[in-house]
Amino acid sequence: MTDQHLVVVVLAAGQGTRMKSRTPKVLHPLAGVPLIGHVLATARALEPAHVVAVVRHERDTVAAAILQLDADAIVVDQDEIPGTGRAVEAALDALPADFAGDVLVVSGDVPLLDAETLAELVAEHRARAAAATVLSAVLDDATGYGRIVRSASGDLDRIVEQKDASDDERALTEINSGTYVFRVEPLRSSLALVSTDNAAQEKYLTDVIGLLRGDGHGVAALPAGQSWLVAGVNDRVQLADAALRLNQMIVRGWQLAGVTISDPASVWIDRTVTLEADSEVLPGTQLKGATTIAAGAVVGPDTTLTDTEVGEGARVSRTDATLAVIGARASVGPFAYLRPGTVVGEKGKIGTFVETKNTTLGAGSKVPHLSYVGDTTVGEGSNIGAGTITANYDGVNKHKTVIGSHVRTGSHNVFVAPVRIGDGAYSGAGTVIRKDVGPGELAVTVAPQRNIAGWVEKNRPGTAAAEAAADATDD
Repeated sequence: MTDQHLVVVVLAAGQGTRMKSRTPKVLHPLAGVPLIGHVLATARALEPAHVVAVVRHERDTVAAAILQLDADAIVVDQDEIPGTGRAVEAALDALPADFAGDVLVVSGDVPLLDAETLAELVAEHRARAAAATVLSAVLDDATGYGRIVRSASGDLDRIVEQKDASDDERALTEINSGTYVFRVEPLRSSLALVSTDNAAQEKYLTDVIGLLRGDGHGVAALPAGQSWLVAGVNDRVQLADAALRLNQMIVRGWQLAGVTISDPASVWIDRTVTLEADSEVLPGTQLKGATTIAAGAVVGPDTTLTDTEVGEGARVSRTDATLAVIGARASVGPFAYLRPGTVVGEKGKIGTFVETKNTTLGAGSKVPHLSYVGDTTVGEGSNIGAGTITANYDGVNKHKTVIGSHVRTGSHNVFVAPVRIGDGAYSGAGTVIRKDVGPGELAVTVAPQRNIAGWVEKNRPGTAAAEAAADATDD
């Protein structure tokens, strides 16, 4: 049920210079989802009346990504006045004039903060009838963070930035996470009084806490259960730390749901992946994008699947696959490469050192080894011989090969597309097929074999081969 008295503001206006990247910080991927995607999903889980995202740097790119992730989000531009206070002020201006309730402010670069923690923060805020409630965290080393200073009664007194803190204040270990919930009316009033008269010439949201406190409003601070929940991502090191933490949670979640993962440390699973109970993921495996793994399937080791569907009871070993469909009880690998558009039918097989692209393999059909099959349709129960190539590209255009059902092709065949092979047809080893083969026909391209006596001794005199030939002849 929608909470009509709650708005979530997502701050995504920062430049993120410490990432040293051409990609905006909040768009860096984490478990298959941009950083801000995690934050938006968490915000929506609270069922607020509105989600407002504030953008500035790389405005068009970030705004487009936000709307792709959450089409109902309100995207607001921050003007040239910097600071989190100004960002929230811009968000408030985008709300309906009659909105009365609470404003939850979260950062677009804090991806691990969950809906349960935020719901507890809002509940505490409302229970205390506070004008503002800060989500805090206790760190072993609080260096660089704003400190939470509490009064003798234990209530929040103020927030002191590191550079402004006394020695006693710097010794405090409770820090401001940058996540807040405010009643909208006192927030509006206080923001109007916040200036940019500071070293950074920014409009700080933290100044609101002091103003509210000075006006006699109740303010509070609620420590998060775990400090890593509020960890921001500001550089590549922190991005990797967040990825490791999140992956551990994802893997554990699937284990508890009935998926066998024998080596959790070597398995990486995107947040967008779906696995059924009684599937198994072996070491060194990455599951990415919209990949789905059905019950009874075994994936790995050393396998990367992106946006790939694996059917019930299938076996996929040492394989790289993207935008592929692997049918029930099919076998793929080891060392197979499935490019986009590959469909392996039920009980089909793609074996060792086989590459496929835009190819449909019918039920029970096999490409066992050492082949390239592209832009091809294969019927049911066919076997494609070792070393097969479908020559699908003429240098300008791609062409299609159609191979029927119950076809047996010889080793080292080349199918020069476009070409059709009828049901039940055969081809001999080394055949180059340039024209259609009818049902039940045998295709061969055989030149008479010619053996030239004495050729080595004549043309390669003095070589080891010539000497070996001479010795064999003498025998």
